[in-house]
Amino acid sequence: MKIKKYFSPNFDRKKRSIYSIKIIVLHYTGMQSERESIVRLCNSRSKVSSHFVISRNGKIYRLVKDNYIAWHAGKSCWGNFKNLNKNSIGIELVNKGHRFGYTNFGKKQLLSLIKICNSLSKKYKIKSRNIIGHSDIAPLRKKDPGEKFPWKELASKKIGIWHSCNSGVLKKLRKDRDLKKKEREKFRKNLIKIGYCFSSKKKYFTKILKAFQMHYRKELVNGILDKECLVIAQNLSKKL
Repeated sequence: MKIKKYFSPNFDRKKRSIYSIKIIVLHYTGMQSERESIVRLCNSRSKVSSHFVISRNGKIYRLVKDNYIAWHAGKSCWGNFKNLNKNSIGIELVNKGHRFGYTNFGKKQLLSLIKICNSLSKKYKIKSRNIIGHSDIAPLRKKDPGEKFPWKELASKKIGIWHSCNSGVLKKLRKDRDLKKKEREKFRKNLIKIGYCFSSKKKYFTKILKAFQMHYRKELVNGILDKECLVIAQNLSKKL
């Protein structure tokens, strides 16, 4: 696996213990080009960076060494971890994102992602459940890597987790939105078990639910809780 080195000054100078690395966070760059993305991530004025960038054609660039804290996650939460920069490795996938013309991720790009995630997971003993998207850890402000990211396919390569529900059965449950209070509470508990940092405030709940849907039900991201979401969350929680 070839990795080209660039240098980003945007990292904490104090080294971290390798035992603190528990999570891989996947992003899209959300910029017009590969060059523009790398320039920004290596610009001291931008105050952002990542450990790796993967181009559309599968080239891997290292910007920050693993044992330093890169600035990619921001205000975030996953399970018992908060402000995830200190506990994570950030990987940026070159993609214009929702603002500039969101597209499917490239085949070579995903093959490189699989290689590097598997390598990092093995090296730092990172669990599949802790390979997640930026929107999962910061649902109130982020959408990446978005609904076009193929979580289902990558879960078969131990990148993230996926449910084992029958798609035909799930679609029939989509229109059932008449959930009891007990069912809503069960959904909340399952999301917490998966890793989402839950809030019962309506405006927050909608964004958290949309992040869940973008990850596990990308065909319909509407922020409305239905039986399909309930069943998916229950199935996922049983795998953990």
